[in-house]
Amino acid sequence: MEIMQVMGTLVCTFRVAGLDHMHLRVLRNSRGKQLVAVDPVGAREGNWVFTASGSAARHACPDNKVLTDLTIGGIIDHWNPDG
Repeated sequence: MEIMQVMGTLVCTFRVAGLDHMHLRVLRNSRGKQLVAVDPVGAREGNWVFTASGSAARHACPDNKVLTDLTIGGIIDHWNPDG
């Protein structure tokens, strides 16, 4: 798991059927890299979240058949990235 910040929402009108109707969020990790994750929890821009990656990402979705390798597992209530 990794802690990341939600940078925004990604809207894709056309997508593969395996993504179902999952919301997509753009996340930034601690190294500044931007990644796309599916969001089953309803995170908003600016939220700090923890993620599941790899095969665990599919199991973090309500339907484990969703094609993803990065899923938001939860919204962090309190987090100070500077320690």
